[in-house]
Order: sequence, then C-alpha cells, then structure tokens
Amino acid sequence: MPETPHNESHFLGSALVTDIVIGMSDGLTVPFALAAGLSGAGISTHTVVTAGLAEIAAGSIAMGLGGYLAGRTEIDHYNAELKREEWEVDNLPEREKQEVREIFADMGISPATQELVVEEMSKDKQKWIDFMMRYELGLEKPDAKRATRSAMNIGLSYIVGGLVPLTPYFFTDTAFDGLKYSAIVTVCCLLVFGYFKARFTGQNPVQGAIRVAIIGSVAATAAFLIAGVLNK
Repeated sequence: MPETPHNESHFLGSALVTDIVIGMSDGLTVPFALAAGLSGAGISTHTVVTAGLAEIAAGSIAMGLGGYLAGRTEIDHYNAELKREEWEVDNLPEREKQEVREIFADMGISPATQELVVEEMSKDKQKWIDFMMRYELGLEKPDAKRATRSAMNIGLSYIVGGLVPLTPYFFTDTAFDGLKYSAIVTVCCLLVFGYFKARFTGQNPVQGAIRVAIIGSVAATAAFLIAGVLNK
C-alpha cells in the first residue's frame, strides 16, 4: 500500500517578518507616545501633526539605518570567519580534520565512519570549509542583499506604523480630540499586531496581543501625564 506523501509546511519569510516586527512595533509605539505627550501639553493639532511627521521621517531613517548596519555587520563577520577558516584548512589541515571528527563524534557517529567521511570531505575544499562554517561556527552564509532589504523593510514598516496614531489628528479640531481617536485606533492596531506577532513567533496570540497593547498604552499614558505636569 503506497504511503501518503508527507508535506511539511514551514514559514520561510522569517527575515521579512522580523524586519516588519521591528519597524512596526516602534512605529506604532513611539509616534503614539509623542503625539500623546504633545496633546497633554496642550499644543495645537497642527503642531502635533508636524512634529509627528518629522518624528516618523527621522525614526524611519534611523531604524532603517540600524537594520542596514546590522545586516552589514553579519556579512562582514561571516566573511572574516570564512577567510580564517580558509587559512586553517590550507595551513592546519590535520587540526581541521580532527575538529570534523569531534563534530561527528558529538553526533554519535562511529570512529570508523568518521574517518571515511573526513577523508571524503577533505577532497573538496569548498565543501569542507562550508561544513566547518556551519557546524563548527554555527554560521550560515548571509544574503548579500539582506542589509539593503532589511533597511527598506524596517523603514517602511516604521512609516506605516507611525501613520496609524497620527492619522486621526488630520481630521480633528483639537489635539485632545485627536488623541481620543488616536488611542482607540492605535490600541486596536496594537492588539492585532501583537496577535499576529505572537503567532509567527510561536507564542500565545492572546497574551501577545494584550502584552503589546499594554506596552504601547503605558508609553503613551506616561508621555501624556508627564507633558501635562510639566506644562502646568
């Protein structure tokens, strides 16, 4: 009787999701807190909008640049370790072979099989180096375009997230009215965002939604109260 094919479903967009989570979480929270603080200070709606747009622009650039630098650091680190591993394979082949044996020994491979695999692997220098990079150092070759894509993903996610708490201010006459609608819209978005963030990261979705909403709300409330106290 033929076996039923087993199809495994894996989520492959982890890098994209990570970027979106980083950008969106700060984009929803920071401009929301800023707008709440300015509203608490009794500043006009126009000023809140102007300051909010300026913050979104600056924040998206800063966050995007941070993502780019993180991506470049990963690439530079990998290349540096790759050069070191290439030198060791060329100049210290016996030591590198012993390290391969130790890796297979940890996997429970018998000594006889270790010798066969080591000798076969040592015939192909590139595969040997790739093996050492992955199993000795735990490094996967990074995507050369990852840094640029990460910067764009994080920056755009920050802009999208930042416009959520700021948009209600475009349609209200007073900053306080804008804050009320902004709070409703932003908290709802934080709940949705937290829910899907938790699902993608394997956490409890409901707890994740509540946690993210509380963090954003506390930040905005603190900013509003502090601004109100300082403005007295």
